[in-house]
Amino acid sequence: MPSGREYSGAQRKIINRYYDNHDNILATRLGEIVTDIALAQDNQKKLDRLWIRAQQALSKTAIKPEAWNKIIQSRDPKALAMLISKLA
Repeated sequence: MPSGREYSGAQRKIINRYYDNHDNILATRLGEIVTDIALAQDNQKKLDRLWIRAQQALSKTAIKPEAWNKIIQSRDPKALAMLISKLA
């Protein structure tokens, strides 16, 4: 009985490249969220969803929660952008 899934060589390369670039992928995603937050200042419902997405993405980074928790609570897009620039 096999213990794990067997991947082809091409599939393993794709998986490895994803994990090698995971930090860049998260930084790009967070940058897009910051842009969307800046554009959605008039729509509170959309802002709520965007800040939740930002929190979820930040929880997957190496940045400690103490560093980004206050930014999420204060909903400061400039501070979030500054934090993301440190990540990239």
